[in-house]
Amino acid sequence: MLRSIIQTFRSMADKTQYDIQKETHYNNNLCDALAEYGRISRQYAQLNIFQEDTPDAGADDIRVIELFAGVGGFRVGLERASSRFVTVWNNQWEPSTKRQDASQIYCNRFGYSGHSNEDISKVPTDEIPAAELLVGGFPCQDYSVATTLKNSHGIAGKKGVLWWEIHRILKESMQPIPYLMLENVDRLLKSPARQRGRDFALILASLSDLGYVVEWRVINAADYGMPQRRRRTYMVAYHRGFNPIGEAFERCDDKFHWILTEGVEAKAFACEEKSVKKRGEFDINGDLVKITDEFNNNPKSQSTSPFGSAGVMDNRHVWTTDVEPDYNGPRISLGDILLDEDEVDESFFINDDEIKRWEYLKGGKKEKRLTKDGFEYDYSEGPMAFPDKLDVASRTIITGEGGKGPSRFKHVVLTPNGRFRRLTPIELERLNMFPDNHTEGASDVRRAFLMGNSLVTGIVEKLGCSLLSMIMQ
Repeated sequence: MLRSIIQTFRSMADKTQYDIQKETHYNNNLCDALAEYGRISRQYAQLNIFQEDTPDAGADDIRVIELFAGVGGFRVGLERASSRFVTVWNNQWEPSTKRQDASQIYCNRFGYSGHSNEDISKVPTDEIPAAELLVGGFPCQDYSVATTLKNSHGIAGKKGVLWWEIHRILKESMQPIPYLMLENVDRLLKSPARQRGRDFALILASLSDLGYVVEWRVINAADYGMPQRRRRTYMVAYHRGFNPIGEAFERCDDKFHWILTEGVEAKAFACEEKSVKKRGEFDINGDLVKITDEFNNNPKSQSTSPFGSAGVMDNRHVWTTDVEPDYNGPRISLGDILLDEDEVDESFFINDDEIKRWEYLKGGKKEKRLTKDGFEYDYSEGPMAFPDKLDVASRTIITGEGGKGPSRFKHVVLTPNGRFRRLTPIELERLNMFPDNHTEGASDVRRAFLMGNSLVTGIVEKLGCSLLSMIMQ
């Protein structure tokens, strides 16, 4: 089946994933086609995704702004979903390094037109072109706000916190941006530890005040057949002004039905409610300073976040519940994406004299350890698989995946010839469903770091298909 689908891609190069989904009735499952995506030639991948320059958007296209772009995960997913998603402006800036590897890779793959490589806080909003969709995986930080020194300025986000740059752009845009698609870590719904859910409440309240309805879901890519266990919070928002999704939401009398069946995320990723008893409804009250100070600040309740793994918010009213995936389609395992052994450079194989060190770091242990000042304490940790299992999705890849040194968290696989080795940059790209050699041009260590910072593009693709289908209703 996989081979027949990829042949469909090759023979219908002018069609997009959204077009093919309509014609072949994928029934909410795109993963079978995506399974082969990393295997096809780079040249073919470039045919549909990589242009030398950013194209001009047509009258029926959806213009996209990509913030905190990294190496273009949102862009890869959206442009694979449909050619109607046209990225007209993007920003990628890494403040901690002189080398801007992600920015350079982005330009190598997509062209320099519309690309910004500077601190987003220094980019005036009027320099950002109009768009219908803003996307971005913004960093997980402390989103608290405080009263500004000048009372006339009201409240302001904490300096250096990049969420408030998204807020600034949305607030200062000459026309509302109709749609948003945002990604963050799953713990966003539960942070900070002393006021569980406060940070997410600030984000929801600030978006509500700007006129948005917001859906969210915690999605583990592997639960829907993709090759990596990576849990992230995905938000899709639509402005209350004239747009078909907002109108459909208004017509839906049962908002929990929207969360479970009718919403953008529910249509992309089928789910079932864990328990009706877990449902919650509440309002997020007060200005952003009051939310910062008081949200879930009751000692009796602050240990638990009021936000479930799925929900929707409108006019600061929240409907939320816990859900689990409803998926029975094909699954891509770690073994499915591996290169043949003879394609792997010798530097990725582990020498026999290093195996004991790897086994120790991966193994369970209970031992006495000393702090730097000589204090002795008991240290324990459970075992990790060594080598990693090939018949299931991989563990979450992290930024420290690269480099030869033994590590508890790096992946290690056992080859058919009985040799242990680390994962190559191409295999890490495949685990995030990027085209092969997407990050070529950086060092192997940096390529691993960039993939550890990225997202599973198949998630974005499915959300893009769902969003587009609901816009076109």
